[in-house]
Amino acid sequence: MSVATVLLVDDDPGLLQLLEIRLESFGYETLSAASGPQALELLARHPVQALITDLRMEPMDGRELFAAVRERWPTVPVIMLTAHGTIREAVDATVDGVFSFLTKPVEPAELQSVLERAMSLHPGSAADTEAAPQGRVVTRSARMFELLEQARLYAESDANILVTGESGTGKELLAETIHAHSARAQGPFVAINCSAIPDELLESELFGHRKGAFTGASQDRQGLFVTADGGTVLLDEIGDMPFQLQAKLLRVLQEGEIRPLGAQQNVPVDLRVISATHVDLEASIRERRFREDLYYRLNVVSLHIPPLRERLEDIPLLADHFLAAIAERAGKPQKKLSPEALGQLLNHDWPGNIRELQNAMERLNALSRGPVIAEALVSQALPVESSSPRIHSLSDARRDFERHYLVQLLSATRGNMTQAAELAGRNRSDFHKLVKRHALNAGDFRNSDEEG
Repeated sequence: MSVATVLLVDDDPGLLQLLEIRLESFGYETLSAASGPQALELLARHPVQALITDLRMEPMDGRELFAAVRERWPTVPVIMLTAHGTIREAVDATVDGVFSFLTKPVEPAELQSVLERAMSLHPGSAADTEAAPQGRVVTRSARMFELLEQARLYAESDANILVTGESGTGKELLAETIHAHSARAQGPFVAINCSAIPDELLESELFGHRKGAFTGASQDRQGLFVTADGGTVLLDEIGDMPFQLQAKLLRVLQEGEIRPLGAQQNVPVDLRVISATHVDLEASIRERRFREDLYYRLNVVSLHIPPLRERLEDIPLLADHFLAAIAERAGKPQKKLSPEALGQLLNHDWPGNIRELQNAMERLNALSRGPVIAEALVSQALPVESSSPRIHSLSDARRDFERHYLVQLLSATRGNMTQAAELAGRNRSDFHKLVKRHALNAGDFRNSDEEG
């Protein structure tokens, strides 16, 4: 099997060399170019599986290079790097179709994860068999790719999995993905929403019942656990399961048997349990609303899905995905978001996450009379949260992080500048300049633990 080749483009020779070393350590072959025109010449002579380029370059910047690559080699995924960009530049790049947008200095694990996803776009490549199981999960987020890779590893075992995350983040989709990449993939996948079924009916739904077990039980009924035999069952919103029913679920997990209501004999079941919740189960345990022994049975391994506001790069991709699905369903041309409308979406907190975004796209598609969805329509479709944008420039975000980091260091060392500089990996003079730049005073931290 041939080794994948990545073309690196940067006008900084030192960074170019560092990227070469890093990618070769990942197992890729590399080609290097110091400018956009040189990169196009290399592309004309050598097949490559991915391209990594700096955004700010002369005479051709990364966006111009991407446009030229997309026109002549549309199947080559482009990953863009910048130390100077803003969130808006990242949004513009991802809307145009750039595969991923990463900020320097790039974390090795993040770069490797994004490259693996880029390689999976090429059928028959090594990455095609090793890449994370994306399934129906639509994402370009490095955090989500890492999560999906974890899901692939967990899918290979038969361990019970607890999936956590806010409402609307896609917990059921992730559970389906795990099932599809497990040894049980040919078996059934049964999803049960524990909060949607009345408490008095949930036990019968899960375990089934025999004729005459209770008033209205006119015939035998097979429970959902039996339906899922040989496959996977998802217990969604497990935190809402009635306390008295939790003991019976624990026995199912311990013994692999169920007893339908009104039955005299146990029925063996072979299934894997994936549970999901948006509530803090550990807090529920402390409040005696959830069994601790059941929690540890369910939480053999866990996966946490980040909320949409923590993966802004997915918003343009998901919005386009939903608009395309709406257009296909209606048999009409797909509508597009204006840059200003997309900016509005990026400034929304999305408490309902992907489910809320999908509903918003349905409303916007219905409200828009033309092919382009305007900013004013987004204001109608979403609640107004704040007149000021939630997204800050990259320089502002870095400044805020740097100040917070310095405060943490000075607090931890009680204002000892020498020790704090050593922890930061900087010489004392440089560290002192940093502290001064942020108007911090080391003396303010020296007696903070002794006051009061």
